[in-house]
Amino acid sequence: MAIVTIIGIGQMGSALAFVAAENGNLVRMVGTPVDKKVVETCRKDGCHPKLDTPYPAGLQFYYCEQWQEAVQGADFVIGAISSYGVAWFLKDILKKMDPSIPVLSAAKGLMDQPDGSLISYPAYWEQELRKKGIERVIYALGGPGTADGIIHRDPTQVVLCGKDPALLQMMKKALQTPWFQISLTRDANGLESAVAIKNAYALGVSMALGFANRKNAEANHFNSQAAVFYQAAKEMLRILNLQKADMDSALIGLGDLYVTSTGARTRKLGLLLGEGKTVEEAQQILGVMTLESLVIVRRLQKALSIQAKNGLVKQEDFPLLHFVTDVLDGKPVEDLPWDRFTFQNLD
Repeated sequence: MAIVTIIGIGQMGSALAFVAAENGNLVRMVGTPVDKKVVETCRKDGCHPKLDTPYPAGLQFYYCEQWQEAVQGADFVIGAISSYGVAWFLKDILKKMDPSIPVLSAAKGLMDQPDGSLISYPAYWEQELRKKGIERVIYALGGPGTADGIIHRDPTQVVLCGKDPALLQMMKKALQTPWFQISLTRDANGLESAVAIKNAYALGVSMALGFANRKNAEANHFNSQAAVFYQAAKEMLRILNLQKADMDSALIGLGDLYVTSTGARTRKLGLLLGEGKTVEEAQQILGVMTLESLVIVRRLQKALSIQAKNGLVKQEDFPLLHFVTDVLDGKPVEDLPWDRFTFQNLD
């Protein structure tokens, strides 16, 4: 039995708690600064207020201020925070926590650098910690899986990445179940890039369906969704080639693109935007919901603009990303740039 502390009591943190508890581990869940009422509800009812399934018996719940107690004796800590919590996790947790405690990040995102490069959240945290004289290697989890699917035991394939094979195997042993299968890789940059970038492109795929619904809301629009999925995959692979991702990491990213386009919160946002709602209107309709896609679109656009100026990429190779950015900026857009998704391989 391992002691697993999960910092972040949102949907994915909760899903991983179900997985960890399945193997008989002692699971401690810690709320972020905005989770006080959620922790109160979990302690009282044993159920997250936004989930329809009670937590497994035996989970322990801690307020943010109790995180040091919650990580005491932990075999590893899972950082299940969103892009909006990256700075907080660095400042209030990682800089103060014993560097010998292994950390597994479940956050999905990239940071754009001044030179136009893109680095994962674990790499960003490691970089910032080194500036303070703290050496820590941070591991990561990524792959195609919605929190709801994991909680309801829909067979799921994910990947753990990092440098130390022994630590990866320890984490895998604690988390793998018959319905939650885990692969291992050293390609941390490739995997983290793939599962982050897919949020931007899943938004584009979902927007396509929203635009199609304007013309005929009764049709299934499989053709248009497949066409834009092709373009999303092509642009993703171009970026992942720049990130030097290996084949398996890239394919995991495409699997994540599929599940995010069909059944996650990004799909809901994309549909509303495609149907003509502004970002503000869509957010109001969706209510309090973390929307990672809005963050990664901006960072990708900024990074690729710098890389284009440096001659590393061509802006015309990313028409779908530019289209998504135009919609987010509120520019008048009649439809997707379908003609720019075509190709001629005649040589």
